[in-house]
Amino acid sequence: MTTHREDDTSPRAPLGTWPTLLEPAPRLARALGLGPEDLWVKRDDLTGLGGGGNKIRKLEWTCGAALAAGATTLVTTGAPQSNHARLTAAAGARLGLRVVLVLAGAPGGTASGNLALDGLFGATVVWAADGEPLDSRARKVVEEERARGEVPALIPFGGSSALGARGYVECARELLDQAPDLATVVVALGSGGTMAGLVAHLGTSRVLGVHCGAVTDPAATVTRLVDELAGPGGVTGAPRLRLDQVGDGYDTPGEPVMNALTLAARTEGIVLDPIYTGRAMAGLIAAVADGDITPGRRTVFLHTGGLPGLFGHPATLARAGAALLSPPDNPRHAPTA
Repeated sequence: MTTHREDDTSPRAPLGTWPTLLEPAPRLARALGLGPEDLWVKRDDLTGLGGGGNKIRKLEWTCGAALAAGATTLVTTGAPQSNHARLTAAAGARLGLRVVLVLAGAPGGTASGNLALDGLFGATVVWAADGEPLDSRARKVVEEERARGEVPALIPFGGSSALGARGYVECARELLDQAPDLATVVVALGSGGTMAGLVAHLGTSRVLGVHCGAVTDPAATVTRLVDELAGPGGVTGAPRLRLDQVGDGYDTPGEPVMNALTLAARTEGIVLDPIYTGRAMAGLIAAVADGDITPGRRTVFLHTGGLPGLFGHPATLARAGAALLSPPDNPRHAPTA
């Protein structure tokens, strides 16, 4: 086990409900060929604020630093269905801060899923249209906020800085208290901070990240953040990654992901999203199939949330709706993985 090199005295904004539950998933475990005690779910989707999700652990640290610096406005970036943007908006509402979200694309279409919640929480959305880089547009927004007398704080993409990743160092400690015999924790790898925080405390061998296509070089992204947390050489070994669930791209999950959503829902009543947790579950299923995860050892699936994003993904909703017209012959039996 490793530890990050920084102390824990940085200011922290209380935003979540801790510890999150660790629940058994025996029916899903059996469907995958594991023993009924082998698979557990860490419910970081049930973190309280704004619909829940992993970003709250990061925002406690990044918002704490923003408040300490006297910020009046939070500025951050993301895709239109960004869970991080939604939870930054919720954190701003909780803390009494103005929030500006710089999102990729252009206005128009149905404001569903996370976008609807962004509006409900009172965030202002600025669109980075015509291919303008998000970070460039965000820097302009920061200057515009400053010019109007605000004190802006720029929260990184996905909350994934070394500071934000400290939320998942804390999660790793929490998880070991709940499951000292942990063999593997499986997690979606988006912007990298969640996996990096886990690796900084648990090491590389016990954390399996499933790449979701949000960054171009997931291994380098995680390694850089881990080095910032633990110091170069503080954690040995390359990140343990699966790269086989990206499919046709970030916004287009493949058939294994759709099957994973269905399997988790019909065995355990757990809802996953098609971009992150669905891919992580598909990666877990593949890891069992190829022997990377084996029976008799404790595996934890880290549920990072994202339920609102499901309602912003038309293809997934269409598939779920179609199942109403042709339900399984015997709903007591789960579909095969």
